[in-house]
Amino acid sequence: MADKSVVLDCLAQGAVDSKCTVGSQDLHSLLCKASSRPWQQEAVDRLCAAIGTDGSGKITYQQFIDWVFDEGVDTQSKFDELWPLFEAKMKAEGCTQGGIDAFKYNFKVLCSGESTMIPESMLDPVASLPDLEKLDIVPDSALLKSTLILKLNGGLGTGMGLNKAKSLLPVINGNTFLDLIAKQVLFMRKQFESPELKFMLMNSFSTSADTLEALSPFCIGDGYDGLGNGADLQFVQNKHPKVTKSDYTPATWDACPEHEWCPPGHGDLYAAMVGSGTLDSLLSKGFKYMFVSNSDNLGATMDLKILTHFVSTGAPFMMEVAQRTDADKKGGHLAYLKSGGLTLRESAQCPEEDEKAFQDVSKYTYFNTNNLWVDLVKLKAAIEKAGGALPLPVMVNGKTVDPRDKKSTKVIQLETAMGAGISCFQGATALVIPRSRFAPVKKCDDLLALRSDAYVLTGDFRLELAPERNGIPPVVKLDDRYKFVDAMDTLIPNGVPSLKDCAKLVIQGEVEFAAGVIIKGAVTIQNAGEGKKVVEAGTYENTTVEL
Repeated sequence: MADKSVVLDCLAQGAVDSKCTVGSQDLHSLLCKASSRPWQQEAVDRLCAAIGTDGSGKITYQQFIDWVFDEGVDTQSKFDELWPLFEAKMKAEGCTQGGIDAFKYNFKVLCSGESTMIPESMLDPVASLPDLEKLDIVPDSALLKSTLILKLNGGLGTGMGLNKAKSLLPVINGNTFLDLIAKQVLFMRKQFESPELKFMLMNSFSTSADTLEALSPFCIGDGYDGLGNGADLQFVQNKHPKVTKSDYTPATWDACPEHEWCPPGHGDLYAAMVGSGTLDSLLSKGFKYMFVSNSDNLGATMDLKILTHFVSTGAPFMMEVAQRTDADKKGGHLAYLKSGGLTLRESAQCPEEDEKAFQDVSKYTYFNTNNLWVDLVKLKAAIEKAGGALPLPVMVNGKTVDPRDKKSTKVIQLETAMGAGISCFQGATALVIPRSRFAPVKKCDDLLALRSDAYVLTGDFRLELAPERNGIPPVVKLDDRYKFVDAMDTLIPNGVPSLKDCAKLVIQGEVEFAAGVIIKGAVTIQNAGEGKKVVEAGTYENTTVEL
């Protein structure tokens, strides 16, 4: 049933007069203030429509109270009615119990009518945090024996036109992301004489086979010489059923049943570790700590100083954050909940009316790099305390069941974010890091910059900004025709232009770079005509080039 105590508390506090009339927006605001979690405006609109109005578009509070008590807002019965359908579908698909428990929690949130938004009224800014570059701490290499390096590798990079793991893309000197990650791990094992340093990947069903094949040259031997048995290097993330938007039933699509399923977001990490048995296996072998990051972020390497700091805090969870700039204003930010503890608010969780505050980088100054440190013992305890699944904030994404057919059935995909785990652990903390630990590749714009001389490969196989960059990456804006990797490669068949001294490069139209092009400052290259035009060798500085 709906939370009747919310209504009674409002009346008891003198918040309303039962004879007064109210519109759905005001009723929504009242419920949000009285409830520990906000309600969906859409759900309140449906309540008001169901109760009926007097023609003014309003109802009395008494009408609302009577309806709640007499007819009931039975969200629990909706969940009870539909859940067996989803549970049967997931079991038939072979989903793990951990994955089923996680989706069950998400679906119950959806059925409850509670909002998945995090409004401004619930938050306070984070004023200051410990800073990596100011830490006075002696690194303890002995901790590496009980530490896991985990890379998230489930994404196909479809936004870049790929049908394989993004980590298989070449980056520098013929090395792929995956090559460099493997070499980083082996280098660190030798450097700190710690052959036990554990490395794993969280793959998806789509990336597992290709990834293990690509890693096979590094799996000959173990310890200092190789990564070990390929089968021990991975666990596979879950998949969740899509929900029909109109009636919350499991989505069906006979033309391609695979479209009935979706990835649950990287928040699935925790459920996948439980369901696959990985968490219990690691704990049984004495592993206590985990460093997790995205496979497309080559700046996110195991840092012994950070590990030592994390362990010294005794925190169950630590997020690496960086200073937000205007370039980051549309991404998620760190905040304090007024009810206590840190939280992560993503753009999909921000109400439209709070967008200005969300994008205020002077107010919310830190963003999540998705480099996380987790105490595995405390993770196990938190999952057990929560009944098998961490109560991560749920993001509701509207889609069509066939992503390429906009006329196909409208569905809801329920997703969670890995970083949102910060709100699930009492005592969770964060650490400010330099931008050098954050160099993700989300678009071809990023990939082109990463392949240029604006980045250098270090002796321990890290990619970092060239010293001349002073910690600031070049901004690259490619024409939409180059949003897929194969198209971008036609732009640079003779090599990537020098971007070491480039502030911003904009490409408009069909272009090809000759060998020996140097870009300095802010440069725009335009081809408004038909056919490909060549940018000849030479230096271009703070100019617009019309071909």
